Amino acid sequence: MPKEVVLPELAESVVEGEILRWLVNEGDFLKKDQPFVEVMTDKVTVELPSPYEGVLLQKLVKEGQVVPVHAPIALIAEPGEVAAAVGDQKPAPAPSLQAQEERSIVEPGQVAEDDGASLSLFKPDNKPEQVKNPFVKAAPLAVSGPSTATVQAHGRVIAVPAARKLARELGLDIAQIPGSGPNGRVRVEDVKAYAEQTSRATPPAAAPSAPERAAPLLGLAPVQYKTPKGYEGLETRVPLRGLRRAIAQQMMASHLYTVRTLSVDEVDMTELVALRNRLKPEAEAQGVRLSYLPFIFKAVAVALKKFPALNSSLDEARQEVVLKHYVNIGMAVAAENGLIVPVVRDVERKSLLQIAREVGDLAEKARSGKLAPEEVSGSTFSITNIGSIGALFSFPIINVPDAAILGVHSIQKRPVVGENDEIVVRQMMYLSLSFDHRLVDGAEAARFTKEVIRLLEKPERLFLEAL
Repeated sequence: MPKEVVLPELAESVVEGEILRWLVNEGDFLKKDQPFVEVMTDKVTVELPSPYEGVLLQKLVKEGQVVPVHAPIALIAEPGEVAAAVGDQKPAPAPSLQAQEERSIVEPGQVAEDDGASLSLFKPDNKPEQVKNPFVKAAPLAVSGPSTATVQAHGRVIAVPAARKLARELGLDIAQIPGSGPNGRVRVEDVKAYAEQTSRATPPAAAPSAPERAAPLLGLAPVQYKTPKGYEGLETRVPLRGLRRAIAQQMMASHLYTVRTLSVDEVDMTELVALRNRLKPEAEAQGVRLSYLPFIFKAVAVALKKFPALNSSLDEARQEVVLKHYVNIGMAVAAENGLIVPVVRDVERKSLLQIAREVGDLAEKARSGKLAPEEVSGSTFSITNIGSIGALFSFPIINVPDAAILGVHSIQKRPVVGENDEIVVRQMMYLSLSFDHRLVDGAEAARFTKEVIRLLEKPERLFLEAL
């Protein structure tokens, strides 16, 4: 019987992917682990390896189509099965996000089969367990029962993930929403109906809470562009796809879910420029290109340990501030198709040369489209080096869920008033810190920037600071 291939979970928090390009044709023979389709998520673009050996019987989705995680995307059959499968089977199209999510839900105490091995799909924290082969979809189980809200044994309401996410976005308590699905499971339609009922019941004069104020933003109709009269036929329309679509979604999330504030300062880089010039030949002898970024990364890591609020995230669902005791710095890289943010992990534990080597390797992978999913996730703070292309100043957009991003700009010779009131020429650079004011106060942001400046202006301090 032909095997169904599904879109795997390519990275943490990724819920969908866009089929960019099929690498093989229907009827082609595939070896196990042979790349057969290129998929774009909001994290990374990857070529998926075939989980089976056999013939690509049918592509279930087209190029450019966005499908949810765990949705079937292809059928693979053994060579002897091809003729019978073509005549007998007409696969259904990829299901909607809600339908697929409902199929993947397993009630407490039930198990699903995967490659003949029985395994529970739920851990105590109610998160799906990572199966051995992420391409293999667990068989859906038939459930039935009354259409009333049901709570699982560990106290969590039974609901499809899409419904739980929508309720969280609308600021609704999912425990209060009656479920119409099997066993009282809460579905997307239940959340929408409850939200509409609640809005009608709320008196117009009542002051809305923060989540209720945010809800209309999510429900705004998309803006439709109209060609100016007299310019018909003089425009080209390009589908919003691939990396550009992912960037647009990430920027909208940053706009809607952070309270951005900007703090600007300048740093005298004269001594750092001299130090880098002295160390550059030694780094090159070890095959490493030493830019200014490793020094900035190291200074930021030291400063984050002293000002942990800038190394945090906000878990809105649980109303908790997550303080991170590790430093993973995302760096914005301008690739051919758009902006990508690979992550240098555990910066506080690495030497300047190690950081420099990783910065170079990740930047090259980003430009060539060869980043792995784990290389673009898990950042705790971000840096954008807009100065590398000559920009003097910018207002960086926060890479959610990070609390802040630091923009570093062009190093330029400028006249500065010295300690004895003399005019001297120094190598100066602007720093622009964009931070989420829900997590970081203005005074703390300013002190953080001053600590970064203190370390960069006397770079030998980087070798004295304990992390």
